[in-house]
Amino acid sequence: MKLIIRGAKIIDSKSPFHNKTADILIVDGFIKKIGTSLPNPDKADEIKLDNLHVSQGWFDSSVSLGEPGFEDRETIANGLTVAAKSGFTAIALQPYSFPIIDNQSQVNFVLNKAQGFATQLYPIGALSKESAGKDMAELYDMKKAGAVAFGDYNKSLDNANLLKIALQYVQDFDGLILAFSQDENIKGNGVANEGIVSTRLGLKGIPNLAEELQIARNLFLLEYTGGKLHIPTISTKKSVQLIKEAKANGLHVTCSAAVHHLVLTDEKLEGFDTRYKVSPPLRTETDRKALLKGIKDGTIDMITSDHNPIDIEHKKMEFDGAKNGTIGMESAFGALMTVLPLETVIDKLTSGKTTFGIETETINEGSKANITLFNPEPKSIFTKSSILSKSKNCAFLGAEIKGKVYGIVNQGKLILA
Repeated sequence: MKLIIRGAKIIDSKSPFHNKTADILIVDGFIKKIGTSLPNPDKADEIKLDNLHVSQGWFDSSVSLGEPGFEDRETIANGLTVAAKSGFTAIALQPYSFPIIDNQSQVNFVLNKAQGFATQLYPIGALSKESAGKDMAELYDMKKAGAVAFGDYNKSLDNANLLKIALQYVQDFDGLILAFSQDENIKGNGVANEGIVSTRLGLKGIPNLAEELQIARNLFLLEYTGGKLHIPTISTKKSVQLIKEAKANGLHVTCSAAVHHLVLTDEKLEGFDTRYKVSPPLRTETDRKALLKGIKDGTIDMITSDHNPIDIEHKKMEFDGAKNGTIGMESAFGALMTVLPLETVIDKLTSGKTTFGIETETINEGSKANITLFNPEPKSIFTKSSILSKSKNCAFLGAEIKGKVYGIVNQGKLILA
């Protein structure tokens, strides 16, 4: 592949070309030259797009697809195409399938399915067998097969000793443990954030305490064991504070926030629309502002779409019985641009690779071409036609978004939206 990207503003704080507008020559998957008005004697393909910006390829640290077992929700092939057209050159795949990704053969299966796509797939192996929270899964075998981390998707480990043993065990091979944090006993049958909105609507509440108590416990375990812990999709003000203090005390902990928790609040539940039923639940404006502050001060390391396709039969039902989850890759950039400055958005969509041990590439001559192309300015309404996923359960339908993703260059391929 020979390609010249014309007149692109480079947004990459680690690149010597940061904030400069230049042409980028890509040959056989590598950046050969960056400069102004590059000649094109070899008649390479050229791209010139309105207000074109480029950055390091984006990474989504929490994506569920469905295959194997739930192909009606999403396939790996279509999911990776959606990711590419949404600006993501890499995704971490949650083990939320049937069967659960809890052994070497399941890791091999999803990696084989992901061969040949522009977006790279990095499997997360289940921490416990069948994500049942009882027995530790084959972590080392999955690591050798290509798993980048271990955790049970949206399930909190009641068994503190199992988490302790896992944190100790993976240190021998520098493994990363994910600990979704929500005390199931305190959550009970709750379906929405416990507060004024849930009381007014008559919905059973999930208090902030359910998350914060579990995070505190998991941080105590990390302090005892050492190792590396990632806490995904935190949602409360106190959670940010707890993690900030843990980092100050030298613990090796990272965390993420989901796009919908940064943009939406539990006020959206007024119409009992199950698209807004997510786990953890949408919280209050106070919590949302605290998350944004945690993004800006570096407490929250990365932003994820927490993309979770759910079939219509499990969403078009009464709120109490509907499954949790929203798709989010297509709307992630546009939604984030309504609440955060561009450089912060790009930083939080790229910095997570380091946590998961994934190679990063700056935009520089000689580097691999791992690039996202976008325009940060245009405003639009996110409609059903914007959804490329097989499932349509998106919390941002009808929302005003800012910015447009043009596509990606990665793995020697150009994918345009």
